Amino acid sequence: RTRALLQQLPPQDCDERYCPGLAEEEKRQLRAFSARRRREALGQGLACPVPGPCHGCPCKKCGRKLNKGDPGISASRLGEQFWHPSCFSCHFCHQPLVDLIYFQQDGRIYCGRHHAELFRPRCASCDQLIFMEECIEAEGRRWHLEHFCCLECDVPLRGQRYVMKSGRPCCRGCFESLFAEPCQACGDPIGADSEEATHQGLHWHARAACFCCCLCRKPLRGQPLISRRGRLFCSETCSLGRDASSTASSDSSDSAFASAPSPDS
Repeated sequence: RTRALLQQLPPQDCDERYCPGLAEEEKRQLRAFSARRRREALGQGLACPVPGPCHGCPCKKCGRKLNKGDPGISASRLGEQFWHPSCFSCHFCHQPLVDLIYFQQDGRIYCGRHHAELFRPRCASCDQLIFMEECIEAEGRRWHLEHFCCLECDVPLRGQRYVMKSGRPCCRGCFESLFAEPCQACGDPIGADSEEATHQGLHWHARAACFCCCLCRKPLRGQPLISRRGRLFCSETCSLGRDASSTASSDSSDSAFASAPSPDS
C-alpha cells in the first residue's frame, strides 16, 4: 500500500523539500502548481452503499448498472455519479486508486502522478516534474538538461551522439568499451555508428566484408543463408565444400534463414 501510494502520489510533485537542486523560480512554480491542483482537482472518493434514488444508475466506467445497496464509490467533484469499487481507477494507468485519492480532469479521474503529467513533463532520470523552460526530449521521454548524461560516466550528452542502453542514454565511448558486441568475422567491436547483423545470438558488422559467405565471400545481407556451427554460407554447395567431411548426423541441426539487420542497429 505504501509503495502504491508513493507511486500514485509522488511527494516531489507537491513539496519542494523532495526536490533538491531546484532554482528559486522553479520552487515558486512548483508551489503554485501544487496549490492549484489541490484547489481545483484533488478529491477523495467515498465508499458507501448505493442509495435508493440512484438504483439502476450505470457505473461511470464500465456502464453496468448499480442497484440500491450495492457497494459503490462516489466522487464529490464529479456530481451524482457512482463507480464499482474495482472501476474506481486511474484513467491512464488503470490502477485502483489507493485510499480513493483522485484528481479529476474533464470528467475523468486520475492518480496524482498521471494527472500532473497532463500539464508538466516528468524527468526520466530524477522522476521530478520539469518546470524549466528548456528540457531534452529523446526516445519519447523528457529530461532536465543537466540529467541527460551517460549512465556510466555521467558526461553530459546534450548535443552529443548517444546510444540507449536499458532505457538510459550511454555515450559512444562507454558503449563501445563496455557493451559493444565483437564481430564474428573481424573481431572488432561493433560500434554505435556501425550497422549490425545478428544470427543465432552471434553478431557481425553488416558490411559485405564481414557478413558474407565463409567460402566464396558473397555478401549475405538480405540474402538466404545457411548456418553450420557458427559459420555462414550462401548455399548448400558452399556449405558442403567447406564442410565436406561433416557427417549427415552433424548437419541435422543446420538451418536456413533470411538475414536481416539487427533491430538494435
